[in-house]
Amino acid sequence: MRTRLRRLVVAAVALLTAATGTLPATASDRPQDRSRKEHPSAGGLSAVIRYTEYGIPHILARDYADLGFGTGWAQAADQVCTVADGFVTVRGERSRFFGPDVATDFSLSSATRNLSSDLYFRGVRDTGTVERLLARPAPAGPSRTAKELMRGYAAGYNAWLRQNRITDPTCRGAAWVRPITTLDVAARGYALAVLGGQGRAVDGITGAQPPATGTSTPSGAAPDPARTARAAGELFAADSADMGSNAVAFGGSVTANGRGLLLGNPHYPWQGGRRFWQSQQTIPGRLDVSGASLLGTPTVSIGHNAHVAWSHTVATGVTLNLHQLTLDPADPTVYLVDGAPERMTKRSVTVAVQGGVPVTRNQWWTRYGPVVTGLGSGLPLPWTTTTAYALNDPNSTNLRASDTALGFGTARSAAGVLDSLRRTQGLPWVNTVAADSAGHTLFTQSQVLPRITDELAQRCSTPLGRATYQASGVAVLDGSRGDCALGRDGDAVEPGIFGPASLPTLRNAPYAENSNDSAWLANADRPLTGYQRVFGTIGTARSLRTRGALEDVAALADRGGLSVRDLQRLQYANRVPAAGLAASDAAKACAALPGGTATGSGGQAVDVSGACGVLAAWDHKADTGSRGALLFDRFWRRIPTARQWKVPFSVADPVGTPRELDTDAPGFATALADAVAELRAADIPLDSPLGEHQFVVRGGKRIPVPGGTESLGVWNKVEAVWNPAGGGYTEVTTGSSYMQAVGWDGGRCPVARTLLTYSQSSNPASRHHDDQTRLFSGEKWVTSRFCEKDILSSPALRVVRVGDHR
Repeated sequence: MRTRLRRLVVAAVALLTAATGTLPATASDRPQDRSRKEHPSAGGLSAVIRYTEYGIPHILARDYADLGFGTGWAQAADQVCTVADGFVTVRGERSRFFGPDVATDFSLSSATRNLSSDLYFRGVRDTGTVERLLARPAPAGPSRTAKELMRGYAAGYNAWLRQNRITDPTCRGAAWVRPITTLDVAARGYALAVLGGQGRAVDGITGAQPPATGTSTPSGAAPDPARTARAAGELFAADSADMGSNAVAFGGSVTANGRGLLLGNPHYPWQGGRRFWQSQQTIPGRLDVSGASLLGTPTVSIGHNAHVAWSHTVATGVTLNLHQLTLDPADPTVYLVDGAPERMTKRSVTVAVQGGVPVTRNQWWTRYGPVVTGLGSGLPLPWTTTTAYALNDPNSTNLRASDTALGFGTARSAAGVLDSLRRTQGLPWVNTVAADSAGHTLFTQSQVLPRITDELAQRCSTPLGRATYQASGVAVLDGSRGDCALGRDGDAVEPGIFGPASLPTLRNAPYAENSNDSAWLANADRPLTGYQRVFGTIGTARSLRTRGALEDVAALADRGGLSVRDLQRLQYANRVPAAGLAASDAAKACAALPGGTATGSGGQAVDVSGACGVLAAWDHKADTGSRGALLFDRFWRRIPTARQWKVPFSVADPVGTPRELDTDAPGFATALADAVAELRAADIPLDSPLGEHQFVVRGGKRIPVPGGTESLGVWNKVEAVWNPAGGGYTEVTTGSSYMQAVGWDGGRCPVARTLLTYSQSSNPASRHHDDQTRLFSGEKWVTSRFCEKDILSSPALRVVRVGDHR
């Protein structure tokens, strides 16, 4: 039976390979009217899907439309409810199906409620924004190949819906699970592109309304520059805590065989529409790439081919800027540029609401972008009778990320990855780290940023902008001056963004590493400097995760002789950098407390004597069996940062400073007392193993989870929900997601180990709902099956030929 199955697969491969050169014209070769774009995609597409262990699909197709078809089909099979939910979002229909006041999951924007989300995305749809981007010729717009992938994805998703019964209780029988169009797929890509710009300010865009006219004095208080600068700094620094990543590339000079190594460890949400999904995509002779895609997208975002591997980390570049508008005193919807009045464009958007009448709201747009009244609740930007703020997001014209990913998939080297970035300029908010089989490495902050030079910020910042730019990289420019336009770089694909020559890039270093700090210390021995403030800082303190990563990575590079096995060990080392800096001092200070007691924040005396020995004996790791890790974690979260260290940061020693915990500072003993009291109140022993209280529940059973939070600096990052009544950390929100350790041994197949920590399917009825999660708990990996011989030899091989049969 097994031999017959393999023969059938080989025959399918041969058929697809032979057919590649004789296919009929694709749909993109023929004219399409606007009405067709608004109807579900269809059209005789097919693919072969070979499933191996852990439900990983290897999608084989004749062309890009068929490849998209197989990808859409396979994603729907694993994630139909999550994918469908995202399409409800980008259609602006959450209020219709779920109610206007229900909170969103923040997967595709910062909108806090469904109504705000719908007003924004329905506005995008009503104005034909995505259609215009699809119509732009490449490279400013998506290529024909990328559009064929989108078309095929929609057709494959729809075919799965027609031919299968949904078993996931999340959406079984739900009216909101419906066929999609190519436009829906493109709109989801658009939502991901603007996450750091317009998507960050959805509530402020949809809630912006002009003040009443006829008043003699301005309404609303002007933002305080110092307070706004602090808020902006906190807002943009918080990105790495919510969603970030680690990645490191090692060059041939430090590896065992002179070839490159790549470890990717993105920290992405474990639930919702920004989950990864793993696959291999193959068009014989044209594309062969393996890795992870964000749900609802048809391309591999992070992965490898036979020659090169890459990963991404969330970058520090600020993907938006503000223009402070001077308004006509007689009409707050008119602003002045070089003394001439310009009227804002009013967009009336109507949203259907569950159980109620449709809601209509106005949005106000300018030459710079939408008027916005805040970037979250902590950063208000009042619209007064004299002043308003417009948000510029250069990614609102960027639908190029699919082409960037396709370029990665066909690249034959790290230089090829960089060439794809320079040619397409499509990545909105991430860095790229890559290594190749020839031993080359790459780090580059090749992201789409507003072209805010330090000179422009100096010349055109308002008083508010002079405070925010240095503090956070957020520029607030004088919108009343035409000479404050962003301009154009000669090598940029469009005006208003930086061209490739301006982007921080490090090539062929012995190692290149990033853990969501700026580009400055991608390699501590070869610091990058000279870039503009909007990209990030230079010569400032690094996070504990960056410091720990640089210590570990540099030590490995110094040792040399590295292999994929070293990458695997690094991923699961679970070393807690904060512990190395502070745990021993904390244990000694604990033992020195008079009577073994400390005063908690509520004024109560707490016996902390039992904590001293636990902290002293702890192995300084966040393994599931580590005793003392949970106690230190709950204590460390309470340590005040104002006087945390005795030795301050020094630019001469950025990895080693700051250091030496200040145990005499107010708050140390209080933090220890509160942590001990908290664990005792929850009946958690102070020396309990971490995994007994850091876990997820799948199928009614606990699965222990290794790793630690951002503030601890653990490479294997997990951000979990604290629920002491439920036993501790009872669910993971974000953290290690699609992990890959890739190298080469001189053969035709890369040496790759992967893991999707939360598993392929969100359907609790699927056997692939928690299988890789259990591997993650045991600190194990999946051996990648990339070459045909490896796929065909899988004991779990299952072959499905899928088509658009009606």
